[in-house]
Amino acid sequence: MSNYHIAVLPGDGIGPEVTAEALKVLDAAQSQYGFTLNYESLDCGAERFLRTGVTMPDDQYEVCKQADAILMGAIGLPEARHPDGREVNGDVIFRLRFGLDLYAGVRPVTLYEGVTSPLRDVSKGIDYVIVRENVEGLYASRTGGCNVRGEVATDTIIMTRTGVTKITRFAFELAQKRSGRPTDGKSIVTCVDKANVLSSYAYFRSVYDEVAEQYPAISKDYAYVDAMTLYQVLSPHHYDVVVAENMFADIISDLSSATIGGLGMAPSGDIGDEHALFQPSHGSAPTIAGRNVANPIATILSGSMMLDWLADRHHDPVLKEAARGIDAAVRTVLRQKDIRTADIGGTSSTTQVGDAVAAALQSGV
Repeated sequence: MSNYHIAVLPGDGIGPEVTAEALKVLDAAQSQYGFTLNYESLDCGAERFLRTGVTMPDDQYEVCKQADAILMGAIGLPEARHPDGREVNGDVIFRLRFGLDLYAGVRPVTLYEGVTSPLRDVSKGIDYVIVRENVEGLYASRTGGCNVRGEVATDTIIMTRTGVTKITRFAFELAQKRSGRPTDGKSIVTCVDKANVLSSYAYFRSVYDEVAEQYPAISKDYAYVDAMTLYQVLSPHHYDVVVAENMFADIISDLSSATIGGLGMAPSGDIGDEHALFQPSHGSAPTIAGRNVANPIATILSGSMMLDWLADRHHDPVLKEAARGIDAAVRTVLRQKDIRTADIGGTSSTTQVGDAVAAALQSGV
């Protein structure tokens, strides 16, 4: 039987609530498919910072480094900040991303049957993935920017050939594994940039072009970031895999979530060559914490992504099957429409949704 060590960071606000439901579904998957996940829960986040002044101790970082994978709920509280105004959630998220070289931020964008999109016409479907360069771009300046006398502030964008090559290759490799865009099955990788104005983004595009030559079966596509926000609303069915620099991808991924029912429906993975972290795209939502109303679907689907990544890394077909089973169970629950949280038009509690997905998984529906 396969056995994996999972570092679990429940975090702050609604983080522990949605994490509990994801673990419930993962436990059902273990029982149904026959594998073992050994969880090690860690006390990291804003609440710890407010208590102790430390967001993530070194020993807990080492647990994450040694784990087979990391599952996170949500980190951060608006009142937990450093003296310069930055929220302390970066002490965890950025430390793991940069320290473990989790260079690929993967954000699936899927409109599930039974979930209402705010877009008028979604008859052609929404099913694409945004691949975000996670450790370079504008965010590379997160601790190295300059603020002179409170009068002038600067941050520097960083593009390296290594970084852009790695993220572009990741995007094309992902496109090879997918079934193409929903309209015609065409496999296509769209480069989102601002190459018409800024030399750094022109460089990003030039490296993208070099990498694309190695994948002749995958079509190339380009979009300037301002136009991309328009296309995501008017023609989301056009896309299969989208690759972009850190800041731009951060922005367009939140926009994409709005088209599929909100952040509660948006899982994500921060993936490197040796390590990976999986978490919902939403924040800690402290205003609804403790009320059992948060949508756990994004975290449950992040758990499915975690199993899929572990399956590929360890050549474990059982985990691959379990990941598909979780996704199918989510689809079943959403299609039936009677169990759903308020953010997607229902009245169900967080725990009721988790129970429903676990039951659907175990019944094989």
